[in-house]
Amino acid sequence: FMPTLHAAFKDFKKSKKRKAHNLEIKKNVKDLIKISKKAIEKKEAAKEQVLAAIKAIDKAAQKGIFKKNNAARKKSRLIKRLNKLVIGN
Repeated sequence: FMPTLHAAFKDFKKSKKRKAHNLEIKKNVKDLIKISKKAIEKKEAAKEQVLAAIKAIDKAAQKGIFKKNNAARKKSRLIKRLNKLVIGN
Protein backbone atom coordinates (compact mmCIF):
# COMPACT_ATOMS: atom_id res chain seq x y z
CA PHE A 1 0.00 0.00 0.00
CA MET A 2 1.39 3.35 -1.03
CA PRO A 3 -0.72 6.50 -0.84
CA THR A 4 -0.99 8.73 -3.89
CA LEU A 5 -1.90 12.06 -2.34
CA HIS A 6 0.75 14.10 -0.55
CA ALA A 7 -1.34 14.49 2.63
CA ALA A 8 -2.10 10.77 2.65
CA PHE A 9 1.62 10.01 2.33
CA LYS A 10 2.43 12.29 5.27
CA ASP A 11 -0.25 10.59 7.34
CA PHE A 12 1.14 7.17 6.37
CA LYS A 13 4.60 8.19 7.57
CA LYS A 14 3.16 9.50 10.85
CA SER A 15 1.20 6.32 11.47
CA LYS A 16 4.32 4.18 10.89
CA LYS A 17 6.23 6.31 13.39
CA ARG A 18 3.42 6.12 15.96
CA LYS A 19 3.16 2.34 15.54
CA ALA A 20 6.89 1.93 16.17
CA HIS A 21 6.67 4.14 19.28
CA ASN A 22 3.65 2.26 20.63
CA LEU A 23 5.29 -1.12 20.03
CA GLU A 24 8.37 0.09 21.92
CA ILE A 25 6.24 1.06 24.92
CA LYS A 26 4.30 -2.24 24.78
CA LYS A 27 7.60 -4.16 24.72
CA ASN A 28 8.86 -2.16 27.70
CA VAL A 29 5.69 -2.93 29.68
CA LYS A 30 5.92 -6.60 28.74
CA ASP A 31 9.56 -6.72 29.91
CA LEU A 32 8.67 -5.01 33.20
CA ILE A 33 5.88 -7.52 33.80
CA LYS A 34 8.30 -10.37 33.10
CA ILE A 35 10.87 -8.91 35.51
CA SER A 36 8.15 -8.50 38.15
CA LYS A 37 7.06 -12.11 37.82
CA LYS A 38 10.65 -13.31 38.18
CA ALA A 39 11.14 -11.07 41.22
CA ILE A 40 7.99 -12.51 42.79
CA GLU A 41 9.25 -16.05 42.19
CA LYS A 42 12.66 -15.23 43.68
CA LYS A 43 11.02 -13.21 46.48
CA GLU A 44 13.46 -10.32 46.16
CA ALA A 45 12.44 -6.67 45.67
CA ALA A 46 9.14 -7.89 44.26
CA LYS A 47 7.06 -4.96 45.51
CA GLU A 48 9.31 -2.35 43.86
CA GLN A 49 9.31 -4.24 40.56
CA VAL A 50 5.52 -4.64 40.60
CA LEU A 51 5.02 -0.94 41.37
CA ALA A 52 7.33 0.01 38.48
CA ALA A 53 5.37 -2.26 36.13
CA ILE A 54 2.05 -0.84 37.31
CA LYS A 55 3.31 2.71 36.77
CA ALA A 56 4.33 1.84 33.21
CA ILE A 57 0.97 0.13 32.54
CA ASP A 58 -0.89 3.20 33.84
CA LYS A 59 1.13 5.55 31.65
CA ALA A 60 0.54 3.38 28.58
CA ALA A 61 -3.20 3.24 29.31
CA GLN A 62 -3.29 7.01 29.79
CA LYS A 63 -1.70 7.49 26.36
CA GLY A 64 -4.19 5.08 24.79
CA ILE A 65 -1.67 2.35 24.01
CA PHE A 66 -3.61 -0.12 26.18
CA LYS A 67 -7.36 0.03 26.64
CA LYS A 68 -8.58 0.77 30.15
CA ASN A 69 -9.82 -2.75 30.96
CA ASN A 70 -6.74 -4.37 29.43
CA ALA A 71 -4.51 -2.29 31.71
CA ALA A 72 -6.71 -3.05 34.72
CA ARG A 73 -6.49 -6.78 33.98
CA LYS A 74 -2.69 -6.70 33.70
CA LYS A 75 -2.39 -4.79 36.98
CA SER A 76 -4.86 -7.07 38.74
CA ARG A 77 -2.96 -10.19 37.76
CA LEU A 78 0.33 -8.74 38.95
CA ILE A 79 -1.14 -7.63 42.28
CA LYS A 80 -2.76 -11.05 42.72
CA ARG A 81 0.65 -12.76 42.30
CA LEU A 82 2.28 -10.33 44.70
CA ASN A 83 -0.43 -10.87 47.31
CA LYS A 84 0.03 -14.64 47.09
CA LEU A 85 3.68 -14.10 47.93
CA VAL A 86 2.98 -11.68 50.81
CA ILE A 87 -0.01 -13.52 52.30
CA GLY A 88 1.32 -16.95 51.43
CA ASN A 89 -1.85 -18.62 50.09
